[in-house]
Amino acid sequence: MTRPFPRGGVLLLSAIAGTAIANNYAVQPALTSVAADLGVPPAAIGLVPTAALAGCMAGFALLLPLTDRIAPHRLVAAQLTALAAALCVAAAAPGAAVLLVAYLGIGAAAGVAAQAGAIAGRHAPPGRRGSGVACVAAGMSAGILLSRLAGGALTNLLGWRPMLLVFAASALLGAVAAAALLPKERPYREHGYRAALAQLPPLLRQFRELRRAVAVGGLWYFAFNLIWVALVLALAAPPHSLEPTVIGLYSLTGLLGFAALPFTGRLIDRYTPHAVITAALLTAAAGTALLATGLDSPPATALGLALFDAGCFAAQAANQSRIMALAPQRAGSLSSVYLILYFAIGSLGTALAAPLLTLSGWHGATLTALAALLLAAALGHGWGRRARNQGTGEQRTGEPHGDEPHMDEPHMDEPHVDEPHMDEPHVDEQRSGEQRTDGHPSARPGGHAAR
Repeated sequence: MTRPFPRGGVLLLSAIAGTAIANNYAVQPALTSVAADLGVPPAAIGLVPTAALAGCMAGFALLLPLTDRIAPHRLVAAQLTALAAALCVAAAAPGAAVLLVAYLGIGAAAGVAAQAGAIAGRHAPPGRRGSGVACVAAGMSAGILLSRLAGGALTNLLGWRPMLLVFAASALLGAVAAAALLPKERPYREHGYRAALAQLPPLLRQFRELRRAVAVGGLWYFAFNLIWVALVLALAAPPHSLEPTVIGLYSLTGLLGFAALPFTGRLIDRYTPHAVITAALLTAAAGTALLATGLDSPPATALGLALFDAGCFAAQAANQSRIMALAPQRAGSLSSVYLILYFAIGSLGTALAAPLLTLSGWHGATLTALAALLLAAALGHGWGRRARNQGTGEQRTGEPHGDEPHMDEPHMDEPHVDEPHMDEPHVDEQRSGEQRTDGHPSARPGGHAAR
């Protein structure tokens, strides 16, 4: 049986996720200072956030599947150590080229935040997976929301190079805590690392629920990026002409979403992720509708953004929870596929924000985002209803309902359900897997240990 966390393990993962992902954003308020210090044009330093995002995507593809292969204490500690080393290289960078290479490494290592969510979902006690995933998601949200504020404050106080060293020190502290406190048992491994990477694309064909999660999640992340990029551009332009510091204060409205995530986790465990996703997306849609009325009233804008962020954050936590429930022993690989496509679809919202704002103004941008959210809610509700109908109409033997009863529907396109493994070409390995006595829940789609 996969052992649950020691006391405080989920909180540790939440803190690690927040401090790790913050490194992708903390330097952004200091980019002007960095450009002046290195004597390069601001446009060149403007590539730093792009390098961090590219590194993060590479980490999702190449490092996140390691969650299914390496013991959590060793994996998380190693990645946080690599993150600290990359931050030290960035702090000592003599020029833009070294800084960009360092931020590729920072982005890749910061992907440990996604690994923390997969580990929390796998090791959560029965009936608490949603709470564990939501707790880590809250940490990530806090890291993203507060990173620019912390980075700017430390830069003003110490300078941008010491600021990066402070973040490096926090990563090393996290590495020490992870090595001491996270589970030391290694996940069951059926295939080699190269084979695991080769099996990532077929997961979309194999798991119908994964395809649905990508479609719904991609739509709201498209809307999320579209709203925030268009908001910054609209507030900076006449007639508002707000300064960047004032615009940045609007990001604090996302604290409502951060505060709501623990409550969201309890709802996921009590009800179905489909129901939580639908309710969350309707909340985000209500916030978007309020934003569509215009930006002339700061309180109305702040309320609209608070509802919008809270809905998107809650939907993401529920979506990741249902993905991990498909096959907890392969949570890292499933999350890898999901996050790569999630970010790819979401990047379209970033790319379309400026053209939409130019062609149709703020109302056109918000109405496009509203349409994406309502489509996501409709798809999520329809698929959730179909899942419930299938669950009541088909009586399966040997699979009692557990912490994700609605997720154990046939989420694979293959006709068989009761096979212990989902990589059907390896029949001999499946049969040998049935005889395993080491307690890993590697054979059960629902992730439950010996019944």
